[in-house]
Amino acid sequence: MPPSHVLTRPASATSTLTTLSGLSAFLFALAALKIWQPFDQVVFAMLVLMASTAVGVFVPDIWINRIHRLALSSVAVSYSWSRGATKLVGLCSVITLIGVAYALFPEYHGSFYEPFWQLLVLLSVPWLLLAGPYVFWLDARLAEPEDGLWHLGRICLGQWQGADHGQARIVLMGWIVKGFFLPLMFIYACNDLQHFLTVDLRAIDSFKLLFDFMFFFMFFVDVGTVSMGYVCTLRLLDTHIRSVEPTMLGWLVALICYQPFWSLLGRQYLAYDTGYPWGVWLQDSPLLYVLWGSSILCLVFVYVWATVSFGARFSNLTHRGIITHGPYRWGKHPAYLTKNISWWLIAVPFLPQGSGWHALSCCLLLLILNGIYWLRARTEEAHLMQDPQYREYAAWIAQHGLFARWRQRRKCKH
Repeated sequence: MPPSHVLTRPASATSTLTTLSGLSAFLFALAALKIWQPFDQVVFAMLVLMASTAVGVFVPDIWINRIHRLALSSVAVSYSWSRGATKLVGLCSVITLIGVAYALFPEYHGSFYEPFWQLLVLLSVPWLLLAGPYVFWLDARLAEPEDGLWHLGRICLGQWQGADHGQARIVLMGWIVKGFFLPLMFIYACNDLQHFLTVDLRAIDSFKLLFDFMFFFMFFVDVGTVSMGYVCTLRLLDTHIRSVEPTMLGWLVALICYQPFWSLLGRQYLAYDTGYPWGVWLQDSPLLYVLWGSSILCLVFVYVWATVSFGARFSNLTHRGIITHGPYRWGKHPAYLTKNISWWLIAVPFLPQGSGWHALSCCLLLLILNGIYWLRARTEEAHLMQDPQYREYAAWIAQHGLFARWRQRRKCKH
């Protein structure tokens, strides 16, 4: 890229104001729940927390960015009862498919998923009351009403001729992504909320206790925000799914990083933990303990910052808008990078415990895990490169990203 050709950073689907507003709403609601202490209503409390975060995210997006106008037509409202009914058929069909999967697979029969079933019970009545009116109201106002949901409904009705199978596939696969990840993220968030409500913040009187709390708390913010994002997949608010990961490799390397697949892979094949973590290694060196622990917290902070920067748009395996602010100003994969580095600082697999081969094997296993995340990054990039805005963003990062600046400084020194 010639030096005279200076690129500008593409606009982000969300903004710093959205990030700060959503995070502030999350923390405010969490403080209220800490005072309220609803130990026996944790699912309802988590729903309140997600709703508060959603309000914090969408108020600036609607008020300032006017995101609700992006999908709407500027022409007169045009109702089509047959088109709206077709969309309802598609919506009910895909939800029925997800429900059958939950009933069929033994994974979802245990007590682990009980909080998610309680969530569905809480949301079932509002959903039944609002889904139909929302579909018809939005259909009459969309700039392109013959969308993927309409095509999916036509296929479900046997009207194959003229149906766009590609658009229908995006809707179907998008719901499969939500059906898989939402239960996990919501249950993790409920468990973290339950733990947070029991923590005595006044008892945190040492760096070790502070580290333990902040490490837990930042991941709580992460899964809480992600859960809200999976629920708020709405065309009206421009948080809908544009496309879904098209390759089997992309799906494979993403799914194996999550339960229940990770239990098998992590325990049987990628057990890189030597049983001698950083806290044990540095327990007799207070200064190094603080410096090392602070480095881990900084890495986790960037990881969570990357998640929060998505607002309500975070979702694995899907494209819901290009994010170019926050840590994405400096690199395309700040979450993956910092997460993988943190694992090395936490597990310190390079410290020999017993034979040198054991330390080497643990390092190699962690490198394999790093490689899986590298493949995730590569497949995600290949997917997002189909969007011209992401290609502009990738070109801008190549010119202005953190590593680009580092390379330029090295060239200047030589």
